[in-house]
Amino acid sequence: MDTSIDTQQTVTRSTSKTTLFSALTGLAALAVLLQGLWAGIFLEHDGRRDDASGWIDVHARGGEIALVLAVLAAAVALWRHRARRDLWIGSLVLVVLLVLESYLGGLIRDDGKDTLTAVHVPLAMAIMAVSVWIPLRARLRR
Repeated sequence: MDTSIDTQQTVTRSTSKTTLFSALTGLAALAVLLQGLWAGIFLEHDGRRDDASGWIDVHARGGEIALVLAVLAAAVALWRHRARRDLWIGSLVLVVLLVLESYLGGLIRDDGKDTLTAVHVPLAMAIMAVSVWIPLRARLRR
């Protein structure tokens, strides 16, 4: 029996099994990256919310999209990758961080609690790290 064919079939099955998860986490990571871009665009208006309201809305919608993608990725991780604790726990951590970030963003935007930006921005950096770590971790075969 040719072991190279068996190895190739195992790699193919493993790769196809993680494709949906990798796609969802990759798109979530892209949405998180774009959040930083959009925040930079509206923060240049420094204190003039009316001038930046369009970009603030784009930033809010982008956060919602990132959250939906993260929830879908976590569901896939729990459904198809239960043996990979690193993936489903990492995905759940990302969801929790995004929910917290969205809540803080809403307080900043809707209630004018601009002082929370000092927590919102560093939390965004942690979210960026987790959102990059998860797809990279998914590529590791166990």
